[in-house]
Amino acid sequence: MADKIKEPSFRESVNLMVDRAMSATKLDEGTANAIKSCNSVLQVQFPVKIRGKVEVFTGWRAAHSTHRLPCKGGIRYAPYANQDEVEALAALMTYKCAIVDVPFGGSKGALLIDPSLYDRDELEVITRRFTTELVRKGFLSPSTNVPAPDVGTGQREMAWIADAYKHLHPDDINHIACVTGKPVHHGGIQGRVEATGRGVQYGIREFFRHSEDVNSANMSGTLDGKTCVIQGFGNVGYHVAKFLSEEDGVIITAIIERDGALISDEGINIEDLHQHIVEHSTIKNFPGAGFEGNGNAVLEKDCDILIPAALESQITLENADRINARLIVEAANGPITFGADEVLNKKGTIIIPDTYANAGGVTVSYFEWIRNISHIRFGRMQKRHDEMRGHQMASMLEEVTGAKVSPLLKSSITRGADELDLVRSGLDDTMRLAYQEMRGALDNEAGVHDLRTACYVASISKIARSCLDVGVY
Repeated sequence: MADKIKEPSFRESVNLMVDRAMSATKLDEGTANAIKSCNSVLQVQFPVKIRGKVEVFTGWRAAHSTHRLPCKGGIRYAPYANQDEVEALAALMTYKCAIVDVPFGGSKGALLIDPSLYDRDELEVITRRFTTELVRKGFLSPSTNVPAPDVGTGQREMAWIADAYKHLHPDDINHIACVTGKPVHHGGIQGRVEATGRGVQYGIREFFRHSEDVNSANMSGTLDGKTCVIQGFGNVGYHVAKFLSEEDGVIITAIIERDGALISDEGINIEDLHQHIVEHSTIKNFPGAGFEGNGNAVLEKDCDILIPAALESQITLENADRINARLIVEAANGPITFGADEVLNKKGTIIIPDTYANAGGVTVSYFEWIRNISHIRFGRMQKRHDEMRGHQMASMLEEVTGAKVSPLLKSSITRGADELDLVRSGLDDTMRLAYQEMRGALDNEAGVHDLRTACYVASISKIARSCLDVGVY
C-alpha cells in the first residue's frame, strides 16, 4: 500500500489559508500574527464516577479572539477530539462571525468522549461537571464565552449547561444567555435547529442569483434540476438535503454516511430516508436507493453540487484530483485541506468556503443570544400591529376597487410575522449581504482569485479595522 500523503494539521491548514489572504490584504506582519494567534486555551481533566468506577475526562475550550465579546463557538463530544482541532475551529469561528457581521469573537470547545458509550443520565452528570470546570475558570458566561451545539451535542446538552450555570450564578439575570441552541421552551429560538442547513441553502441560492458565478462553475440556469451529493446526514446534512430537494428542486443523487453511501440518479426521498434511519439507525437496506459500502469513493461521483457536511479533512491531496463536482459547498468545518484546496482551484472547481457557507448556525445563535439578553421574543411588540395594518390595507383595496379581496390574498396581507418568519428573514438577509461582500473582495482586491481567499480578506479587514480603531494593536 502506498504511503499516505503527508499534509498539514487542521490548524496549520487553516493558518495557511489565512496567510494566503493576508498576503492580499498587505497587513503588517505583527498585526497579521496577532489576528492569527489563539488568545487562550483551557484544558481540563476531571473525574466522574460512572457505574461504580471513576473515569477521568479531558476537555478543551479555546478563545481565539476577544476583539468582540462574548466569544462564540460550539462544544463537540467526540472520541477523536484534540487541542489542535479545537484551536482550528475557534479560529474559523472568528472569521465566520466577521464575514456575517455577528459581533462575537471566535471560540470552540470539545470533550474527549464517545457519547454512544454512555446513557442519558451519565451524559448529564458528565456535562454538568464539564460546565462547572468551564465556568469556574472563566470560559463560560453570557458576557465572555457562549457555547452552542456541535458534533455529538444538541439541545439537550445545551439545556444542561444552562441549568448548571444558573445554579452556579443564581443572581445573573442573563443566565439563560450563557449558551445558545437550547430547546425553545428553555430559552431557545425557533429555527435554531435547522439554522446551519438553512444558511447553506440561502448561500447556494445567492450564488445562483449571480449568473456569472454560475457560469464560472460550468453550470447555467437555476437550482431546479441540479444534481447534488451530500456527505453526512446529521443535523446539517439532513436539513440542507431536505430544503434543497423540497423547496428548490435539487436532485439528491447520493448520501454518504459512516456505514456507506446511497446512490440514486433519479433522486433520494430525504424524508423517507430520515424515517428509515430513525427506525433502523443505519442507511443500509433503504429501499429507495442502491447501497455502496465504500462511502468515500462516492465523493468522486459526478454531480453539479457536492456538499461535505460531515467532518474536517474529507477532501485531501489523495482524492482532490478525482472530485467531479462543479461546485463544492462546505457545510462542514474544514472538509477540504489546504493542499486539496489548491488542487481544486487549479482545476477550476468553485468552492463556497465553510467560513461563509455554514455561518447560519452562529447567525441564529446571535439572534437567540439577543433574545435572551433582551428578555423578549421577537415579534411580540409588532405582530398584532402589523396584522391590523394589513386589515386596513385590504379594506382600502376593497373600497378603492369596489371588489372583494380573495380570502387567500387577504390572509397573506393580514398575517403578522412570527418569530420563525423573522429569524428566517434575518438569516436570509445576512447570507445575501455576506456573499455580496465576499464577492466584492473577489472582484476588487488584487491577488484574490477564489471565494475562500475573498472571504478571509473581507473578514480579516473587519477584524483589523476593529482592533486598530480601538488601539488593541
